[in-house]
Amino acid sequence: MSDFVNEKCPWPDYPRPQFKRDSFFNLNGKWDLSVLTSEGLSPLGEILVPYPPESEISGIKRNLNPGEKYVYSRKFILPEDFAKDLVVLHFGAVDQFAEIQINDLSVGSHLGGYLPFSFDITDFLKQGENTITVTVTDDLDLELPYGKQRRNRGGMWYTPVSGIWQTVWVESLPRQYLCGLEVKTEGNRVRIITSGGLPEKTLIFNGLEYNYSGNSFEFTVQNPLMWTPQSPHLYDFKIVSGLDSVESYFAFRDVSVQSINGKSYISVNGKPCFFHGLLDQGYFSDGIYTPASPDEYKRDILSMKDLGFNTLRKHIKIEPDLFYYYCDKYGMFVFQDMVNSGKYNFFIDTVLPTLGLKKGITHRASKFRSGHFEQTAFDTAKLLHNHPSVVYYTIFNEGWGQYDADRIYGQMKALDPSRIWDATSGWFTEKLSDVTSEHVYFKPIRIKARPDRPLVLSEFGGYSYKIPEHSFNLQKTYGYRFFTQKDDFCAALKKLYLDEIISSIKGGLCAAILTQVSDVEDETNGLLTYDRKVLKVDADLMREISVALYKAFEESL
Repeated sequence: MSDFVNEKCPWPDYPRPQFKRDSFFNLNGKWDLSVLTSEGLSPLGEILVPYPPESEISGIKRNLNPGEKYVYSRKFILPEDFAKDLVVLHFGAVDQFAEIQINDLSVGSHLGGYLPFSFDITDFLKQGENTITVTVTDDLDLELPYGKQRRNRGGMWYTPVSGIWQTVWVESLPRQYLCGLEVKTEGNRVRIITSGGLPEKTLIFNGLEYNYSGNSFEFTVQNPLMWTPQSPHLYDFKIVSGLDSVESYFAFRDVSVQSINGKSYISVNGKPCFFHGLLDQGYFSDGIYTPASPDEYKRDILSMKDLGFNTLRKHIKIEPDLFYYYCDKYGMFVFQDMVNSGKYNFFIDTVLPTLGLKKGITHRASKFRSGHFEQTAFDTAKLLHNHPSVVYYTIFNEGWGQYDADRIYGQMKALDPSRIWDATSGWFTEKLSDVTSEHVYFKPIRIKARPDRPLVLSEFGGYSYKIPEHSFNLQKTYGYRFFTQKDDFCAALKKLYLDEIISSIKGGLCAAILTQVSDVEDETNGLLTYDRKVLKVDADLMREISVALYKAFEESL
């Protein structure tokens, strides 16, 4: 088991740094797990929550078969001084359909595997010991967002997960409590928007108290420090509403499209920026969807930043809030993908685009699929709105489940105009998008920007260098160009960056996302091994490449 695992209470950190209360009771740890089939309920033993049952760290390491359900159960006693008026139960994420019971009484259910949800369980609790039961159905329904999960894993498709994979926790609240918070900054102005709570509120900021009435308050900060990866300054504040109070933070950071000398760029705080990034799948060898500890997110972010990267493209997965908090705190831009749904077609979605057909193709979506995809995208943008690190969203990746891209782009851009929206990353471009987004793997990179849109190379590279003793298996290796020696692998990356990427920068390229942070199962095209124990590249070389890229970009303006 990983040295990072806290077996008594894994993931003990408060799950929402941007909406933090002093009331927090963590339900992570050992639960009883059973499998429910047509033949009845069979115990599987103890599972360590929040790790998915398919993972090694969970203690189960078992796939959920079609037609089966997982049944989680544990007993808990709330601290004597814990309860206020209400007790709310929170789940970070459960994949895909969860039914919740407290003391054998139904509390509610939730459909969808990537977003948080909660229930008021006040009226279901007893004095002393209580029992929580979570029944999970996960048929890997492709009509719902599913990411890179596949039953028959292999290549670029990975081991599926099911059940609880993020923190489970409860908090105690007064009857009138704050239930939402949105922060908007522009210039030196800050607008705090809340929902719920009493009408009379107090903002505590920089040692001063501001009393106001209503759900919105605006104030200014003299000479604000702007958030950048080089200087990720965060401003802490607190909102008090009667007996409820919430701690949070904000940052001053502006993202826009700017035209200079006939070329379009993505600008941060009014200055064109080069986004030197990596694809980040968010998979871990021991926990699959869930790293042993949130510190492993921190380690990935800081190790990639140490190599000179300033961007992670979070690839078709929504992480726990702590990941984005660490990107905010330590200074890492995030390009966030929406999670795909719908069937993947190898011929349509990969072969034809590779041959050059990158327009005019779209898929059909049932009313059920489109409704869930669009609601999940909407909820994702609302969930991540306050994170300054999140600067860019991808709606569809490589045509996977793509439909009505122009319409959805218009709706999402209207929802959050403060971010860059990439409607179709890679290919099958339609009319509307903030950027031109290209993927290049099997040919030399020769791309030039059009005058009205920034040019983003949202995927490239994929070079494979496998270290057998730190790999998922010895039988299968997946990548786009293969190397057996570290020196050859590093030399090829150097040539790719210094010859092809720098040439594209001169042609207007303003973002380049290399595949990828780490190996993932069969894929051995990461800079780190899947177990995160070996950095496969020379750190000094990667820093030299980073310096050269940023210099070339400055000279291209």
